[in-house]
Amino acid sequence: MTKAAPAPRADAPETPAPTLTVIPLGGMGEIGKNITVYRYEDEIVVVDGGLAFPKAHQMGVDLIVPQIDYLIEHQDLIKGWILTHGHEDHIGGLPYIFARLPRVPVYGLPLTLALVREKMSEFGLHDIDLREVEYGDEVRFGEHFRAEFFCMTHSIPDNAGYLLKTPVGQVLHTGDFKLDEQPADGRLSDLARIERAGQEGVLLLISDSTNAERPGHTPSETEIARNLEDVIARCRGRVFLTTFASQVHRIQNILDLAHRQGRRVVMEGRSMLKYAQAAQQTGHMNPPDPFLTSEEVGELQDQQVLFVCTGSQGQPMAVMGRLAFGTHAKIALRRGDTVIFSSNPIPGNEDAVNLIVNRLYELGVDVIYPPAFRVHASGHASQEELATVLNLARPKFFLPWHGEPRHQINHAKLAQTLPRPPKRTLIAKNGDVVQLGPDEFRVAATVPAGGVYVDGLGVGDVGDDVLLDRVNLSQEGLLIVTAVLHPTPHVEVVARGFSRPNRDLELQIRRVALEAVEQGLREKKRLEDVRDDVYGAVRRFTRKATGRNPMLIPMIVD
Repeated sequence: MTKAAPAPRADAPETPAPTLTVIPLGGMGEIGKNITVYRYEDEIVVVDGGLAFPKAHQMGVDLIVPQIDYLIEHQDLIKGWILTHGHEDHIGGLPYIFARLPRVPVYGLPLTLALVREKMSEFGLHDIDLREVEYGDEVRFGEHFRAEFFCMTHSIPDNAGYLLKTPVGQVLHTGDFKLDEQPADGRLSDLARIERAGQEGVLLLISDSTNAERPGHTPSETEIARNLEDVIARCRGRVFLTTFASQVHRIQNILDLAHRQGRRVVMEGRSMLKYAQAAQQTGHMNPPDPFLTSEEVGELQDQQVLFVCTGSQGQPMAVMGRLAFGTHAKIALRRGDTVIFSSNPIPGNEDAVNLIVNRLYELGVDVIYPPAFRVHASGHASQEELATVLNLARPKFFLPWHGEPRHQINHAKLAQTLPRPPKRTLIAKNGDVVQLGPDEFRVAATVPAGGVYVDGLGVGDVGDDVLLDRVNLSQEGLLIVTAVLHPTPHVEVVARGFSRPNRDLELQIRRVALEAVEQGLREKKRLEDVRDDVYGAVRRFTRKATGRNPMLIPMIVD
């Protein structure tokens, strides 16, 4: 006789339902260094690995990459990588990330992988397992993840959203996007796939929030091409156009209109040439005429030349910056030339761009730029497009992404105005561990997340403490006070960025420091204490005498 199994005790704890964790290590609450981690049990899938550019107060920093302590700690669980597209804020940090992690399959569309391959080659990383996919392909990662790629229009070809299929439900991630109804390559956003996913059931939607404050619809690249053609048709001299090197669709349109108007194109700038080469290799750029070099256009009339240049963000060493300040080795601007900025400044770059624009005016060239001329359109969706995606996806939960807090919050508010709003929306931060289940959507914990500064060849050896010193140096200057004890105590003072040469002030600083040294020697203090006394005495004196607080470095030489 078989005994029945005992009934479970009423007070026995229930087995917790399995959950998916979504961990943004970058790109949440900011625009830049995008990287997202999905974890289910003992498997991890990672999406993108971008960089950010430093703000004005981050002096000397070249770029910022995500902090990946969590991935390093759990590196044995990583099953693969998804890349959405080839912009620097999504792939620019990969060389620094891949160098610290084991090799796993990395999936992306052709142009994205071509740009990553070039980047890896520059860093000597030749063993990255890059695997090409097309729209509609589905990839399996381990036992628990499947990712399906679908087309979303953006300002670069081969841009993808993805549907991540997990044991707890489907996560739909738009990637960067706008719903361009007349894209240059004719490939529309796959709204039908989003709608079908909505009918199947989308547990979580993660969507681009960059333009969540902007009403209406983002203009099409086709409209910008028409506007540029009208502007360039009125130019009687040379044309110098600057835009983002990754704007492959726009640059193709510029090549086509230049051909129609009888202008030959010169591509100037390393990143411009790099993107053009990758785009041609993958079939996304087809110049109707061969590119010329700056030396080869000497025989042409001014109205037969169009330069496409780097420097749209006011970078002083890019082509447009060198042209503006007369430091380009081969080309000089002159009256009759027209400069077109087919771009808007990224937040933080406004002063640098304005400096270049003002300098161009001083040179006497004609300058065309937004908003006075509609020669640029964002690659990100405005409110009507964001609402369209929300209505089609019909997500149970919503995570606004790719934006500063104001963008995320406005996106969340927009979602709540729709006929079928998400049941819950979270405004997450980098490092939040978002726990996701059929009936669960909450921040359960946090992990380390932030930025790692790249400065020259150093990665992570510069921190906020160093940057604070740099800010202080830039604002107050440097004062080095050296006390030599033998044979007779005397003091030397070196100042940089503190004041103009001032003999009287220097003598007073020497006197104050020497008094502190002599008192310390009389009292037979330790040299470390004498040094501290010099620091305190000179600090108090300079603050009282000048109202300034220079970085002060006291040294005692015995």
